[in-house]
Amino acid sequence: MGASRKEILSSEKTFSGAQPTARTSVRARERAKRALVLALVAVLIAILAPCPEVWLTKEVRSPEETALDRLGVAVIRGEGYNREVLEHLGVPPSAVRLLSDPVQNTVDEVRLIAGELGRDRGDRVILVTSKTHTRRVRATWSAIVGAAPRAVVRYAVEEPYHPGSWWRNTRDALDVSREVFGLMNVWVGFPVQPDRRRE
Repeated sequence: MGASRKEILSSEKTFSGAQPTARTSVRARERAKRALVLALVAVLIAILAPCPEVWLTKEVRSPEETALDRLGVAVIRGEGYNREVLEHLGVPPSAVRLLSDPVQNTVDEVRLIAGELGRDRGDRVILVTSKTHTRRVRATWSAIVGAAPRAVVRYAVEEPYHPGSWWRNTRDALDVSREVFGLMNVWVGFPVQPDRRRE
């Protein structure tokens, strides 16, 4: 049996805490920009290392999204942006697969992806994420799955994150602090769990 390569695009959580105000459109633009960057990386990887499918994950609906739905405000979720960008870049719709179970955090995503990979009898996966998130994704995969199946973690090169000056803007500083606390959680065995009451 030949090696099965899969590529995973993770829908980054950028909608958290948004209120139905002008800030929502800024967050939507950030989400769209991140989706474009991740999709571009996915297409480059697909060209350089052909894979049969691109997998997308979807997040658990946030209370903010539910509130906007009640108001009749359409919310385009991260996986929607990712799918649309991939299709616009020439990835056939039949090669894009949205994984059905919603995820709330990196641990959920790793478990979902590893389970799908096992069902497909794959032996490796390419995980595409943000620059700041790569180390925690690798650590989480190692802690939960181990060395096999193998996960190759890649980040979006075009993402506007500069490791040499992360403390100079609030977005990068918040990203780094979230990742540091996330790594500590991995290293001590995941004692901090997400609030599952939101589901």
